[in-house]
Amino acid sequence: MPDPTKPRSSLSILASLIAGLALGALLLGLTGFLILSRSSGPALLSHVWSKLTGRTLSIDVSQPTVVDRIQRLQRLETVVYTMDKVVSGAKENPIFPDFLAGDRLLMLVHGEVVAGIDFSSLKPGDVQVEGKQVHIHLPVAQVFSTRLDSARTRVYSRQTGLLVPTDPDLETQVRQEAERQLSAAALAEGILRTAQQNATTTITSLLQGLGFEKIGLD
Repeated sequence: MPDPTKPRSSLSILASLIAGLALGALLLGLTGFLILSRSSGPALLSHVWSKLTGRTLSIDVSQPTVVDRIQRLQRLETVVYTMDKVVSGAKENPIFPDFLAGDRLLMLVHGEVVAGIDFSSLKPGDVQVEGKQVHIHLPVAQVFSTRLDSARTRVYSRQTGLLVPTDPDLETQVRQEAERQLSAAALAEGILRTAQQNATTTITSLLQGLGFEKIGLD
């Protein structure tokens, strides 16, 4: 009569053998993973862990987000021109010569002209987003301010006629003319073109930081 315990013993041995092989493979894999993580550093460990957990990175680059990020820049000053000029001003009398009724001064002025782009006027229609592509119609560059440095601006010379008092308004008028000339000189040297180029570079960096791969600006 066959012994009923023999098949049962064979099955037990086979099951134990399979379990041992599986456990050995698991330990071998874990050991290799630890060795790789130690030799390659935390970057490899993080990469493998990310693959195991199945997580993927997602960035919100919707149209409202892009518009909001750019509008936060407000008045983006992208270029400052610093200049020194000599500006003259005079009050003359049509009848008497200057040494009797004239008033003339020379002013050495030091000032700066600031230009950039005002992004507060950016509208949602100026931004087109499609996947990782974005196209933006930028506002045009403009001169924000022309300022004279009072500490470095001074009257170089002043000549007043013998028959007239010094005109208290002449210096103010010369300062105003100096600001106008500074602004005109900056425009002639291409301050708006430079401001637009610098703004384009700044916005491109911002959009790349948001995850866009193809960027169009005009």
